[in-house]
Amino acid sequence: MGAVVDVDIWSDVVCPWCYIGKRRFERAVAELTGEIDVRVRYRPFQLDPTAPPIGTPVLDAYARKFGSPERAAQIIDHVTRTAAEEGIEFRMDRAVRANTLDAHRLLWLSEATGHQLALKQRLLEAYFEDGLDIGDRDVLADRAADVGMDRVAVAAFLQSDDGTEQVREWLAAAAEAEITAVPTYVVSAGDARWAIPGAQEMETFVQVIRRVAARAAAADADAR
Repeated sequence: MGAVVDVDIWSDVVCPWCYIGKRRFERAVAELTGEIDVRVRYRPFQLDPTAPPIGTPVLDAYARKFGSPERAAQIIDHVTRTAAEEGIEFRMDRAVRANTLDAHRLLWLSEATGHQLALKQRLLEAYFEDGLDIGDRDVLADRAADVGMDRVAVAAFLQSDDGTEQVREWLAAAAEAEITAVPTYVVSAGDARWAIPGAQEMETFVQVIRRVAARAAAADADAR
């Protein structure tokens, strides 16, 4: 294995472009296999921190956000077609919009257990494909169990306030770094650092990761 590059991905589990970007990014990582070791960590971002804990139909939420059901339908159709091009089947007609704080708390917990990447995927599937309310703590505990986490321990964790402070610290860090939209990919190796905004094409991810790895290697060589 060659160079090691860290990527912090700021995203929300109800963000369609975060799911689309995830698929493109994963193709980039596969392209770099054997060349660069890409270590991924997901960081929290809330598109709507004021969303109620009780889920509502996403079609209604989009209509309110974009001003009309017609405009909402246009946007949903666009992201659904784009997702399909990446092999993802969005079912926005049955998606349930909910507050994502607990989901981010659970993702924070899962990082320490090595389940974060699998859990992130499962939560995206739950929201965009399965029509599940990812603001519901029972739903979250079930999805954690799906990826090998202890359901009883997860349920107890979700009933506590554990992880809330840490998630809020990461949210504050995103604001301090002027991350105002997601997905945002922060690629770093040594002192080399590069931020990639949005669900870019696979080739962009590959180029930036290689560039950061090369800069880190050059800096390391100069220091010797």
